[in-house]
Amino acid sequence: MNINFEYDKVSASDALEIFTAKKLEKLFNRYDFIVRADVFFKTENTSSDETGKICNIRLSAPGPRIFAEASNDSFEKSVSESYNELKRQLQKRKEKMQTH
Repeated sequence: MNINFEYDKVSASDALEIFTAKKLEKLFNRYDFIVRADVFFKTENTSSDETGKICNIRLSAPGPRIFAEASNDSFEKSVSESYNELKRQLQKRKEKMQTH
């Protein structure tokens, strides 16, 4: 399992990396065709307090890359939302792989 973390206008956080790695480990264990994950954390000035902490996750797997992005009031919520989106996409990809 290879996870790369990148921060844009955000200070690096070990706790955030551990939280994200635990989430992604579930995907790696369930879908063995995933090669690696790139995780991007960034902040954005918004007029709403409920958005602005953005998490992008890109997974490398056979076929097109899988990507999810979420913006919430905390990075943990953004990671969880991105994780759920990736899980849906991976399930679709696995179903397509089984039909061929």
